[in-house]
Amino acid sequence: MDDGFLMEVCVDSVESAVNAERGGAGRIELCAGLVEGGTTPSMGLLQVVKQCVRVPVFVMIRPRGGDFLYSDREVEVMKADIRLAKLHGADGLVFGALTEDGRIDTELCTALLAVCRPLPVTFHRAFDMVHDPLVALETLISLGFERVLTSGCDSSALEGLSLIKRLAEQAKGRIVVMPGGGITERNLQRILEGSTASEFHCSARSARDSGMKFRNPNVAMGASFSAPEYSIKVADVAKVRTLNAIAKNIL
Repeated sequence: MDDGFLMEVCVDSVESAVNAERGGAGRIELCAGLVEGGTTPSMGLLQVVKQCVRVPVFVMIRPRGGDFLYSDREVEVMKADIRLAKLHGADGLVFGALTEDGRIDTELCTALLAVCRPLPVTFHRAFDMVHDPLVALETLISLGFERVLTSGCDSSALEGLSLIKRLAEQAKGRIVVMPGGGITERNLQRILEGSTASEFHCSARSARDSGMKFRNPNVAMGASFSAPEYSIKVADVAKVRTLNAIAKNIL
């Protein structure tokens, strides 16, 4: 925490983690599959990131992309990943789970929280898919989550700003309401001033061209909507620094 705010940067590589810290991030959310909104990273990635940065590293626990309604076997995977993440130095954990009718899955969350402890836990943007966010917030508070990441149940934190502010007012310090989703240097000031948030979440990425000299344009390694093979998105030190400076000047 610095000057009353904390910037969390979500990353999916060692390079991005290092750049985020260099730019002034106070915490890292470590993921894989950012194209899908983030999935559980490899433990190898966690180990090396922990060797390279000093800021806290919170690990995403999400066994797949898609919805947040999990099968019994997926739950076993999540529990195993939590135990491994703790073993390999995670400073906190990030997960979310819903029932089929769009409510917080209290039974599952209680079970997962028990495995996570004593580490702090963030409920991620599964929150943005709930049926009633005001009721859901009270549920998260009663369960003991330390924070909730939300875009205000809208396409971005800017569009969901009015709800984020309402959630923060309702929370009254009982849980951290952390805006995230589409935050850039162009809208951060409006989001922070409009939400009274003390923390915010961003990716601050830029595309970097691959170092490959030989390229085969006829083959793609993923589905048709996947990222191009010869362009890599990484956290941009300059973007992180800019967001950090904006937040410092506001708060």
